[in-house]
Amino acid sequence: MDRHADKVARIVAQLRAHDGSRPVSLHKKAVSHQVPKSGDLRHRDAKIDISDLTEILEIDPAKRICVAESGVTFVDLVAATLAHGLVPIVVPELKEITIGGAVAGCSIESMSFVHGGFHDTCLEYEVVAATGEVLTCTPDDNALVFQMLHGAFGTLGILTKLTFKLVPARPYVHLRYEKHATLEAYRTAIRGHFETRDVDFMDGIIHSRELYVLAVGNFVEHAPYTSDYSWMKVYYRSTAERDEDYLTTPDYFFRYDRGVTNVRPSSWLGRLLFGKLMTSSRWLKLGAKLHWALSKTKPTVTLDTFIPFSKIDAFMSWYERELDFFPLWVVPYRRVHDYEWLVDEFWQTLDDDLFLDVAIYGMKQTGERNTHRVIEEKLRELGGIKTLISHNYYPEAEFWQIFNRPNYDAVKKRTDPNNVFRDLYAKTCQAAMGKS
Repeated sequence: MDRHADKVARIVAQLRAHDGSRPVSLHKKAVSHQVPKSGDLRHRDAKIDISDLTEILEIDPAKRICVAESGVTFVDLVAATLAHGLVPIVVPELKEITIGGAVAGCSIESMSFVHGGFHDTCLEYEVVAATGEVLTCTPDDNALVFQMLHGAFGTLGILTKLTFKLVPARPYVHLRYEKHATLEAYRTAIRGHFETRDVDFMDGIIHSRELYVLAVGNFVEHAPYTSDYSWMKVYYRSTAERDEDYLTTPDYFFRYDRGVTNVRPSSWLGRLLFGKLMTSSRWLKLGAKLHWALSKTKPTVTLDTFIPFSKIDAFMSWYERELDFFPLWVVPYRRVHDYEWLVDEFWQTLDDDLFLDVAIYGMKQTGERNTHRVIEEKLRELGGIKTLISHNYYPEAEFWQIFNRPNYDAVKKRTDPNNVFRDLYAKTCQAAMGKS
């Protein structure tokens, strides 16, 4: 804890020494897991170095809580907590996602059908405001700051320490791949597991209009075999080919680490030569370094859409007619909290207790239309949303009809009154897209 206090003091000193001539971004040890974008202005920002925030400070097996610095990666966190027979309740799919990034970027995974997102398992944040003030935030103390940090993409302050809940785990996960020929049957299966809570994990792959696979899993003590998806074999493909599977618990959590449905290289020879080396984090590092070479006019569609469960038929009917790109990754997500960062009207008009994250990864754009913008407009029509890790084309007025400006501005006034970190629209819809 003394080391941690020294790190926080160094961050405070950097912020107070900043002359305000340029916006500020963070220099981290782990790669950013936002989609790389052409001409991202944040590469030219002044940097606050938080690269040493990588320590797990405490694991309390009796209380089932962990205290860790924001730059701890989930692969390190799982290894440390599993030694105590525990794991984080929501573990994002890529090894090098950090716990701070999971809060800032709204990370979810296959326990989200019960627990929501990683943020929903957190108990306390330590936050350094742009002014240098160090805040302790909980759902009861500095409550609006605590809630608004979720999905704020680092625009309200620097997360330095998190306290969050853990759950008992076992060494292996037994998976069953339930196959359905229609969306109706798929919906029924998802709703059934959601209501009965008879599985520990649930996500799925929609391989085509005719093949919907629901991957449901449970922790188990023993396994007759284990599969390895770290080289030649591609996990999402196996869900169409197998009826069941066994993985070690860490391998289950990071089964998509070489890509979810956009695995590269995809050929047998490519995987033989480079499959072991090219993790998602390496591709992201390459994309960030060569961002200037990425397409600015027709960037690949890589985004997560959150659809109210009652609207999934309407969305998929439109999607098949207008876009018709498969496979899709599907993650059920329970409405456990009406997030303060969305406008009040969003929740007031919504009856659903469940969303489906329908993730579109790696779709090439063709024709004249902007597919990203087409999806944004359809989501508004259906009462859905998307995360802001992708390319964002919202007009500013429309953006603030989705995201809660009064709440955002109230926290911004407290934690970043001089807009050192940019505001949420400027960062995710302008600077990230190369617009000043």
